[in-house]
Amino acid sequence: MATAYHNLSDYDFNSVPDAKEMKFGIVVSEWNFNITGKLLEGAMNTLKKHGARDENILVKTVPGSFELIFGANQFIEYSNVDAVIAIGCVVRGDTPHFDYVCMGSTNGIAQLNATGNVPVIYGLITTNTMEQAEDRAGGKLGNKGDECAITAIKMIDFAWSLQK
Repeated sequence: MATAYHNLSDYDFNSVPDAKEMKFGIVVSEWNFNITGKLLEGAMNTLKKHGARDENILVKTVPGSFELIFGANQFIEYSNVDAVIAIGCVVRGDTPHFDYVCMGSTNGIAQLNATGNVPVIYGLITTNTMEQAEDRAGGKLGNKGDECAITAIKMIDFAWSLQK
């Protein structure tokens, strides 16, 4: 469903499992940090609201959204996280660079999900304008970080349910 018809921060609190025993890696792009910082804040607040402990939320930054793939892969390889949230923001400019970064980042995150055992949550917002990005980073459309946190909790719960 298009974000224009759904607030990213609206969800049924009671449908979300307890995150007390879950460990999260969050990799955040420094590019457009005025946006990604707000997305990070939303994700962390929502994780904590559902019981995640501070010591179980690991945050690392990378220079840009394309580097989210490497950052997520390193979390999976060298830490004991149950899910990785990849947070980035790409705003369309005057060159095709936007298309390459968005496609490459999306394909890389999809590849990690298709071949790995740790869910990587797609927290990359791709917009035509900075205003659209602001709307999705705590503005009138809610906060994509909230949605990513809920997705991470639910995906960990999903994976754990199959391991029993």
